[in-house]
Amino acid sequence: MAFVIPTLSDGRIVLRPIRLRDARALERSLLDNRTWLRQWEATSPYAPGSFDTRASIRSLLANARAGHGLPFIVEYDGRLAGQLNVSSVTYGSLSSATIGYWIAEEFAGRNITPTAVALATDYCFYQLGLHRMEICIRPENGPSLRVVEKLGFRYEGLRRRYIHINGDWRDHYCFGLVSEELQQGVLRRWLDGEAPAEAASVTPEDRAAAAIPLPVARRH
Repeated sequence: MAFVIPTLSDGRIVLRPIRLRDARALERSLLDNRTWLRQWEATSPYAPGSFDTRASIRSLLANARAGHGLPFIVEYDGRLAGQLNVSSVTYGSLSSATIGYWIAEEFAGRNITPTAVALATDYCFYQLGLHRMEICIRPENGPSLRVVEKLGFRYEGLRRRYIHINGDWRDHYCFGLVSEELQQGVLRRWLDGEAPAEAASVTPEDRAAAAIPLPVARRH
């Protein structure tokens, strides 16, 4: 089932479909924010090298046509502020998806990211009919951890060496939310001050575990 990528907004913040003609502006933003973003940037252990923005956009749009994702540009006052991707969309007995995002440094601290995540989550729950949304975050990524705290995503556990980030396999904390937990949308709940911040609390045991790299066998 091909997805029609919607345009979603709240005030000055807009999620709109990504387009091939965004490639140049995205490349410029990614280069300008290289230091800010690199430590959180997904990489490939199999094909290291330069990043092709146009090829990435084509892949995201192909996933949308196949019904597997929703790729968005995040705008603030009409300016490109970052990206948000809903990926791994699955229907049937799972009915879930995951969310990933980045925001340029100059737009940090304006509640753009939690608003964008809430808009995308509400769309997936109430328009696509999904049951569960998931966000996975590196333990060191304080700004992203504050996003799930603000929105009341539940902490679900530590995933060891889960995603290849900045040149190596990195641990991630996993946070989830199911539609049945909500009496109103994620955005409305947050704006009304009713999101349970304690839901995203990471257990002391998992904090301690994440501080110690998982022992791995050396390959000969």
